[in-house]
Amino acid sequence: MTLRIELTDNMFGEKERQLLTMGALRVSTFRYDNGIAALRVANARGELIILPFKGHQIWRCSFDGRELAMKSMFDEPVDTRSYLETYGAFFIHCGLTGMGAPGPEDRHPLHGELPNAPFQRAYLDCDETAKTLTVGGVYHYTVAFTVNYRATSTYKIHEAETLFDAKLDVENLMQIPMDLMYLAHANFRPVDGGELLYTAKKSPETVRVRQSIPGHITPKPGYREFIADLAKDPSLHHMLKAGQGYDPEIVFYIDMESDKEGYAHAMLKRPDGFADYIRYKPSEVRKCVRWISRTGDQDAIGMAFPATSEPEGYKAEKAKGNVVTLDPKGHWSVSMRLGSLTKAEVESVARAIASL
Repeated sequence: MTLRIELTDNMFGEKERQLLTMGALRVSTFRYDNGIAALRVANARGELIILPFKGHQIWRCSFDGRELAMKSMFDEPVDTRSYLETYGAFFIHCGLTGMGAPGPEDRHPLHGELPNAPFQRAYLDCDETAKTLTVGGVYHYTVAFTVNYRATSTYKIHEAETLFDAKLDVENLMQIPMDLMYLAHANFRPVDGGELLYTAKKSPETVRVRQSIPGHITPKPGYREFIADLAKDPSLHHMLKAGQGYDPEIVFYIDMESDKEGYAHAMLKRPDGFADYIRYKPSEVRKCVRWISRTGDQDAIGMAFPATSEPEGYKAEKAKGNVVTLDPKGHWSVSMRLGSLTKAEVESVARAIASL
């Protein structure tokens, strides 16, 4: 039996309070100084800090004493809908009526309306038999004559694991088709000497560096030359080195391959033997985006963003045929598993990736 607890705004006070204990799983509520509600969801190995009503973001993620979330200029989330004015979360849903950097003919904001959307509902599902806790959130977005959808985000955490499951379900509530774009912005913290392993052929044709420069970034000296080198030999980025030119960012589009169970895998193997990890099903999302940003103010790597398209904005991706069309009253979903791997798990996953 699963017990559901509906979360309401008045459950979140200035002082952190315990809400639930179930074996090694613990949930407490608090607010940041600016009033943003947050859930601390802990298991025997670590914790997630989830913003249940703000984009259903995972603001921080730590396991076995290590922070997995990117380094940023933001110690706390900011109460704004502007994407770049509150930037530094571990996991962000992007989309859905637009995604990526908007082009000159686009009207959607950077990465769409979903990243900081005001989710109207949040809940906890507690399964004592399976020893899991699911944090759910629902966002209903309506623009007259244009769009009407319901997005349900869930994160499932086991009481003793350092990996968790993330899923997004979308329902088109209109009587007409809906154009949909999505990207899962999972922002890990890189480390010098880290090695990227992933299920794709390693060639310039299958690991393509983005050579266009979006309007929100300013290239540094040597940036264009580094991109030109990566275009010829993408393996140059497989080992992260101090001082490499990921400033302000470099993006790759990767043709990921699936194992016999339908999963694509990516991990950053760390010098200490542990690893950051994500897997997903290319049958659910056709594209994979890799993002690396290593500056004095930010340090982040998105090893594999599951995405429906490249992040070039609605008009450009529509012209490429990369925008999903959701039928009237239709459903769409994507799921992934991500987090941290132990030394023993790293070797097993590395062998599986190498076998492909």
